[in-house]
Amino acid sequence: MEIIIKDDYQQMSRTAAEIVVEVLNTRPNAVFGMATGSTPLGLYQELVRLHKQEQLDFSRVTTFNLDEYVGLPVNHPQSYHYFMHEHFFKHVNIPAQNINIPSGTTSNYRAFCEWYEQRITECGGIDLQILGIGSDGHIAFNEPASSLSSRTRLKTLSKQTIDDNARFFDRREEVPVYAITMGVGTILDARKLILLASSKKKAKAIAQAVEGPVTSIVTASALQLHPDATVLVDQEAAGQLAMRDYYEFIYAAKPGAPRT
Repeated sequence: MEIIIKDDYQQMSRTAAEIVVEVLNTRPNAVFGMATGSTPLGLYQELVRLHKQEQLDFSRVTTFNLDEYVGLPVNHPQSYHYFMHEHFFKHVNIPAQNINIPSGTTSNYRAFCEWYEQRITECGGIDLQILGIGSDGHIAFNEPASSLSSRTRLKTLSKQTIDDNARFFDRREEVPVYAITMGVGTILDARKLILLASSKKKAKAIAQAVEGPVTSIVTASALQLHPDATVLVDQEAAGQLAMRDYYEFIYAAKPGAPRT
């Protein structure tokens, strides 16, 4: 796992965009796993800028979103369909047929989850999965105690997640209790992972995910098992890392490291 600490949110977002561009340059038909929430917004804004100003091409890209609330139609302002189209998809040239987002209104969730897993496989697997992290250390909607081998499925949200996400709704009672989400096992199947975190409220979760034991109680800790995972944080989110000085030393020395 590589830990990259940047001065602020903007630098973190630009560095994440550089990783996306590197993957695209190597594989123009890359498959990306997409995250929602406030943290990846800066990354998406930078990718939109690169598309519009520097002709970064997404025409052969396929995407799979991590999750969606159950019960919200695609045009609901708090649905992840709406979020992704408003903040990213409508600004770049990814073909509509290449965009995959879990359905929150399907009539058969079990069948849909099986189809979603099959669709990822048919597309050759995910090349780069973008992740955020919850304040309790969860990734996607894999709440504490989720299986680290789990696949796409229906999940009941924890009280903490509902409380954290209530700020996006008019009333807490409007926050859905269920979501459809990629599993931890699905996420770990991606060839490369990048996890983004900013602000002090994520500092404990980052320290647990990076330096704590691998445990289902902190599902983000499963990234420790991945051969190519990068954790990108700003100064505040790095605030509780015990090995912070070492991570910064490694990153500074990276250009001179021996080639493997």
